[in-house]
Amino acid sequence: MAKLILHMLSPLKHMSPFDVNMALDAGYDSVTPYVNVTLDEVMPLVQDAMFSRSPRDAVRTGVFIAGKDAIHALDMMDAARGALLKPFEISIFADPAGSFTTAAAMVACVEKILKEKKNRSLAGAKVIIFGATGVVGFCSGVIAALEGAQVVLAGHDGPARVEKSAGEIKKRFGVDVTFIDASTPEKKLASLVASEVVLCAGKAGVQIFSADDIKKAPNLLVSADVNAVPPYGIEGLDLQDNGAVLPGGSLGIGALAIGDIKYKTESGLFQKMAASEQSLCLDFRDAFKLARELV
Repeated sequence: MAKLILHMLSPLKHMSPFDVNMALDAGYDSVTPYVNVTLDEVMPLVQDAMFSRSPRDAVRTGVFIAGKDAIHALDMMDAARGALLKPFEISIFADPAGSFTTAAAMVACVEKILKEKKNRSLAGAKVIIFGATGVVGFCSGVIAALEGAQVVLAGHDGPARVEKSAGEIKKRFGVDVTFIDASTPEKKLASLVASEVVLCAGKAGVQIFSADDIKKAPNLLVSADVNAVPPYGIEGLDLQDNGAVLPGGSLGIGALAIGDIKYKTESGLFQKMAASEQSLCLDFRDAFKLARELV
């Protein structure tokens, strides 16, 4: 049987060792990184990978798209998909900075806790996202909105950047999300008090909410945070928490509980691509589908 070959494309200076290790552990025989890749270079690279193998072996060839920008990764994925030609089609998987699988894991964990502990679904839930202009926050917002949640993007530095992100989500995915100015402690707390679910995807080592803040939000049902570097995004939330009761009564989900599902989701998608008998194009929607099964 022909070897499993994976080509990894990144617009950045380095390819993530995390992703390289994940792909090799998932069963690929060869993993080759390409860095500083521009958008117009994606098509020729994909076609070189595609036409160098017989149609029978093309399906055992994959392209992974990395980077740290969700929108740019989706653009690169579109360019790669546009390069495909029957019967030489190969598989494509995008997960920039692990954001698609991390966001999928966080929303899937929240959905499970809401259903099992609060008898609620994501549909109609008031979800606020901090770190919303980052890759994980952005993708979490898209996934939650596609599931019918009332998503609000919080701008810690004012409304301008989150307004742009909300517009991008509407344009690309056809769902409406709103945005707010959360640039002062008072505005930030007010936005939390009005929410039922808070997703924290801020910078590592930055506390977004104190335990007292969480306690002051009586409508809050679930609080989730992906920051695994102290101080955590939510004070009092343990890394391993997966439904633990926080001050005020909301249920907390910590970074390692989310990370366990993220790891299994990324590994699972690599394995799915490697084992498939037909070409696949995998993005955050596929990640969320698998994460839901895993939780």
